[in-house]
Amino acid sequence: MNKSLLFALAFAAPAAFANVTITMHSVDEKGVGAAVGQVIVTESKHGLVFTPNLKGLPPGAHGFHVHQNGSCDSAEKDGQIIPAGAAGGHYDPAGTNAHGTPWGKGHLGDLPPLYVQNDGSAIQPVLAPRLKLEDIKGKSLMIHAGGDNHSDHPAPLGGGGARVTCGVIK
Repeated sequence: MNKSLLFALAFAAPAAFANVTITMHSVDEKGVGAAVGQVIVTESKHGLVFTPNLKGLPPGAHGFHVHQNGSCDSAEKDGQIIPAGAAGGHYDPAGTNAHGTPWGKGHLGDLPPLYVQNDGSAIQPVLAPRLKLEDIKGKSLMIHAGGDNHSDHPAPLGGGGARVTCGVIK
């Protein structure tokens, strides 16, 4: 084997292992529904890049977060069934208890909003500069019904509302 090929393989091999594919499913009170596509997560020198390939979602901006548990099952809270409630809250290993921007000091799982086009597809990547692949393994990725203002005011957790799409990060 020639030296330039060995050199290329030495640098290409780590990149091949720096991806995670997450199958995303619709969720409701009854549990996990049909797959709506995938999100590929790639580690870069600037953080994690989440690249969606999703269909059938409501158009507009949606809250997009890594949640603390690797489950998309429904769960009961205060007598109500919460879609994907078993995913827990936003990933917050430092215990900040503050919703914030992806580059700020709040939850580590706070991502930039996911933009869904008028045809229901989402393909625009988002960057999470504070995350690494090792941080998200065993967690879940969530899309909320509404947008996210990256603040706890005027509504808690950015005002994203109900959980509509979820995927387990393996």
